[in-house]
Amino acid sequence: MTNDPFPERFASLPPYAFPRLRALLDHLQPGGDVIHMTIGEPKHAFPDWVKDVLAANVDGFNSYPPNDGTPELREAIAAWVHRRYGVEIDAASQILPLNGTREGLYNVGMALCPEQKNGQRPTVLMPNPFYQVYMISSISAGAEPVFVPATAETGHLPDFAGLPSDILDRAAMLYICSPANPQGAVASESYWRDLIALAEKHDIRILADECYSEIYRDTPPPGALEIATKMGADPERVIIFHSLSKRSNLPGLRSGFAVGGPESLKHMKQLRNYSGAPLPLPIQRVSEKVWADEDHVIENRRLYREKFEIADEILGNTPGYMSPEAGFFLWLRVPNGEDAAVKLWTETGVRVLPGRYLSKPDANGVSPGDEYIRVALVASAEEVRRGLTAIKACLYEQ
Repeated sequence: MTNDPFPERFASLPPYAFPRLRALLDHLQPGGDVIHMTIGEPKHAFPDWVKDVLAANVDGFNSYPPNDGTPELREAIAAWVHRRYGVEIDAASQILPLNGTREGLYNVGMALCPEQKNGQRPTVLMPNPFYQVYMISSISAGAEPVFVPATAETGHLPDFAGLPSDILDRAAMLYICSPANPQGAVASESYWRDLIALAEKHDIRILADECYSEIYRDTPPPGALEIATKMGADPERVIIFHSLSKRSNLPGLRSGFAVGGPESLKHMKQLRNYSGAPLPLPIQRVSEKVWADEDHVIENRRLYREKFEIADEILGNTPGYMSPEAGFFLWLRVPNGEDAAVKLWTETGVRVLPGRYLSKPDANGVSPGDEYIRVALVASAEEVRRGLTAIKACLYEQ
């Protein structure tokens, strides 16, 4: 087409990670029984009573859902935030239920990123490796995405303070994922304090992706809103994003939330009025009950803790192995991630994701994910054990 409507700013985007993986592997024959360890799709059972709640409210599909969420859902979320982080929030003005947190992580850029900051094109800062929706949201909003390495040298969390002052002065927003996907690193209270102080100094809004916050070994990870409240930071400084996908093994429910300052949430709700993606009413009713229950979350953590221990047992003495603090991924060091993924697939049938597919190369074509593979621990303990045993034999014992 001579008048291609596809915006030029999207023309050079790399393929999304999983189509890219299919192009790498699907034309090759697996070398054994297939074991999927690529996608972070929880496989543990969700609570049985979810089906009963959904069935009891199925007539709600006959009605348009409330755009901002039912009062009952917003109250359930506010109660959970208070239990988890000790923070009091106003259910009416500080919460927006989301049709999956990806909706919120994308639309927040459209709703809140200014066209200019200090008279220039704004930047949006994000870790590298990163969840790709961060980049697409920034580009969609007309901002310049800035990729900040999150490597072993920085504790697998981005060192935003190390950026040049001109980048920081133009920064309108920054994305941060804790616990981190893919590395499982957790931002400590000290890290949050330093980051919030930096954001206050340069007037940057923090977008805290905390979707893995409830999958941890022993100590609950501190949250951005929790620390910002302790510090007395600007109430609009931080927006947190949470999900029932990982916490409650309900990725298909597409239910999460954003919590932040009233002014930020007002603009996000206004965009929702036009973009039109509220949760169906039966889903909202289920979500109310799921946020109110912790028993199934405790059991979920126990199952993941068992798999962390299996990973430590099998891979603990391999070079560069890092036992994750939280989340459900392993970030394994290899000479070349793509080569390792092909070798595993063709020799064992184990399917993993090259780290390069989750990271942005620099001007020299080098990315912080080049020498890694991401391995998801979402299957049963037995299947995880078989997969990790094959990975060790194939990649680390030859």
